[in-house]
Amino acid sequence: MRSLGKAGRILRNDVPHWTHDMRSPILCSMHEVGIMESALDAIRHQAAKHGATRVSRIVLRIGTLAGVDHDALRFAYEALSPGSLAAGAVLEIESVPARAHCAACATEFGVERGFIFKCPQCGEFSGDIRSGRELGIARLEFPDL
Repeated sequence: MRSLGKAGRILRNDVPHWTHDMRSPILCSMHEVGIMESALDAIRHQAAKHGATRVSRIVLRIGTLAGVDHDALRFAYEALSPGSLAAGAVLEIESVPARAHCAACATEFGVERGFIFKCPQCGEFSGDIRSGRELGIARLEFPDL
């Protein structure tokens, strides 16, 4: 039995600790399930708008800073797509690298993680993220159009 805190929340010390390497798709994919549900809703809307009855290819653009686990997103797609107009469609995920801009020297540079970055050219810090936070549908292919 789990202890409940205020407003029925599960207390932190009762939640099992999972490390990145030990996560299973089922345990780590609640965020990705919500993302995929939203994507499938948008796909259904676009298909209806264009008079399509099914989709054959889905291309998603996901930035490296978006906080999305690609494997968990694929798992969510495999779990949610059967019976939908996206069943059997090829899912492609385009990863968008993170890039920041330095206001001091006008350099654009690649970044690995975080939200404040040090310019490799002049050493100034920047929070001006130019790419890497994308999360959306880049392209859909409808075979019956």
